[in-house]
Amino acid sequence: MPDDRPNVVLINTDQQRFDTINALGADHMETPHLDRLVEEGVSFTNCHVTAPSCAPSRASLFTGYYPHTTGVYTNGDEWRHSWIEDLSESGYYCLNVGKMHAAPYDAPMGFDERHIVENKDRYLAPVPGDEPPLPGEKFYWDELDRAMATRGAVRPGREFYRQLDDYEERLGAFEWEAPDDLHPDMFVGDRTTWWLDTMPKLERPLFLEVGFPGPHPPFDPIERWAEEYLDRDLPDPVLSAADLEGQPTPMIRLREHNERIDHDSVVHRVEASPDQRHRQRAYYYANVSMIDEKVGEIIDALERNGYDDTVVVFTSDHGEALGDHGHSQKWTMYDIITRVPTIVWSPDRFDGGRRVDELCQLFDLGPTVLEYAGVDVPDSMEARSLRPALEEDPEDEWIGRECVFAEHARDGILQATEFMTMVRTEDWKLVHFLDHDEGMLFDLSEDPDETDNLWNDPAAQEKRQELENTLLRWRIESGHRTADWAADFR
Repeated sequence: MPDDRPNVVLINTDQQRFDTINALGADHMETPHLDRLVEEGVSFTNCHVTAPSCAPSRASLFTGYYPHTTGVYTNGDEWRHSWIEDLSESGYYCLNVGKMHAAPYDAPMGFDERHIVENKDRYLAPVPGDEPPLPGEKFYWDELDRAMATRGAVRPGREFYRQLDDYEERLGAFEWEAPDDLHPDMFVGDRTTWWLDTMPKLERPLFLEVGFPGPHPPFDPIERWAEEYLDRDLPDPVLSAADLEGQPTPMIRLREHNERIDHDSVVHRVEASPDQRHRQRAYYYANVSMIDEKVGEIIDALERNGYDDTVVVFTSDHGEALGDHGHSQKWTMYDIITRVPTIVWSPDRFDGGRRVDELCQLFDLGPTVLEYAGVDVPDSMEARSLRPALEEDPEDEWIGRECVFAEHARDGILQATEFMTMVRTEDWKLVHFLDHDEGMLFDLSEDPDETDNLWNDPAAQEKRQELENTLLRWRIESGHRTADWAADFR
């Protein structure tokens, strides 16, 4: 292997909307360190995930294949392998600090070293002190659980927040009551800089995945950031009666389910008051600024510890509804969920301050990392390298994707459809439900907020048929291309 391979740092947040970075047009945000990455790096402004929930999106990112190929369709589906194994075998020292959302949580995934910090709300991961685990489960403490236990602190979650008198009114927005440095995002950032400052610089290149658990709910920033955003003018939700009425049955049932069940401490109300919605959004955006602060500290630690030749990637696994279209969290195919911030920064390797507006997919970062690491990209991989766009190589012209795709299977939350699939072009989006005649069709050039569902509009039937045919052709081509890989992987 060549000895001039760069270090690679992949910073991955959980549930971060695209409209959360000031330099990318979000004037309500304070994100100076992410702004620096935008100003000195390359921003992919039309990057979409392959699945609207954590585990299937991440399994795609770290394998380079769509969910129907990996078999990871929902949160909790098992996945243990990734292209990180190839990086490690090629000589990279592979380190994870924070969240990966592998199943099981502590699967090696190819890492030489893991400092695991998983979801904020550990509701589905029994820890010592809980009731005995169910058959096949085991007690599991991550690094933050251990740190909080040592300090005598309580890790907040839905059982903790349910004790509040106004729990029903808070929509998942709470004040952080433990010490600031024990907040999951502060902890992950601090653990990362601690490692960079204390570990002697390695004789081989470093691959570092930093998985921030936020801004995923509970929306619980530390006090100084919460106060900052409560006093700001913030965008209102995209919400109208026509929008709600035009949604197909699976989406209506999803809204109703989330109003009944407080997933991740979020009590959802479609008709929340302006004050309730403002606090929810303020705390969510404040959590992004907390992460931004830690990103700045990580960049500083890389620079002062001699990691001069480093490719830094910043992105998220999917977005967050925050009441838009009457929805909560994820499990939908609106752009607020599928479109994520994606920035690649490496001042010594390519010119920055550029934006790439063509369509791409989150898992395209996989072959991009492998190419910079000098590792062969499998022919069967469905992801496509972004390196031509980063380096503007005239001999390898960048051509964005004509379409992006996403999919999700029925789970304990998306209950009213067996399978949901999206195809999106630059100007159109179709969402197909396997077991329903209903669907969603948006003309994005005329309706960028996706509020006017044209599924049954006679004037749009030719476009609907064209996009349904695109879905069919995509699944056939995918199955043919990945047959050998899928057999080996499973």
